[in-house]
Formats: sequence, C-alpha cells, structure tokens
Amino acid sequence: MPFSPLTQICFQFLYYNSLTISAYDVRMFIRTFMIVVLTLSAVYNPEAAAHGGRTAADGCHNDRKNGGRHCHGGGTTPPQPARPTGTRDYYANCTAARAAGPTPIYRGQRGYGRHLDRDGDGIACE
Repeated sequence: MPFSPLTQICFQFLYYNSLTISAYDVRMFIRTFMIVVLTLSAVYNPEAAAHGGRTAADGCHNDRKNGGRHCHGGGTTPPQPARPTGTRDYYANCTAARAAGPTPIYRGQRGYGRHLDRDGDGIACE
C-alpha cells in the first residue's frame, strides 16, 4: 500500500536531514506538522458532508433510516400547523385545500393526499 503524500514528505525530511538534524529542526517540523493537521481538521467538517440529500423549502426532508422528518441548520422539527378546519377529509386539489383551512398539510394529518404532494416529501400543498 503506498504512503500518503504527507507521510512521504515526513520520510523525505527525516532521511535528508538525518545527518544534520538539530533540536530546532525537530521543533520546526513538529510545529509545521501540527499546523497542517489543525488546518485540515478545521477545514474538513464531517457533519457538513453527512449526506447530499435534497431538502424542502423549510430545510427538512424525510428520514428514511429513522422515520419521520429530519431538519438541517436548526436541528428542530418543522412546526406542525393546525389541522384543516373543513369537514372534508379529501381535497381534489390544493386550491380546495387552501380554501378549507391552513396549508401545508403534513402526511398523517386529516386531508393529506398523495395527489396533493408533488415532490413526495410528506408535505402537501407547499
């Protein structure tokens, strides 16, 4: 297995300076190495690269692994709006749903229908 470029640089430094290495050289090498490691750890954030999933307008999406909704940024779940005030459980389209009560309608709430959810994210009439 080949060595990483950083490991190769370390080997080259130690090989070429093995005869004339001083305590100052060792300190400078360690200091440089630590700067590189700290810079790389500050630049790369594994939480930011958790997944490349798309999110809805509210910054949330369906979490298939754990179920429910998963939100980015604030770490909070989306606020659940009041249930539609109409007596109907079926709406032919989003215009009828908006006329009957507050939207959006979340999956599991009265009035939700797959035909009202264009992008399939569990929120109808966004």
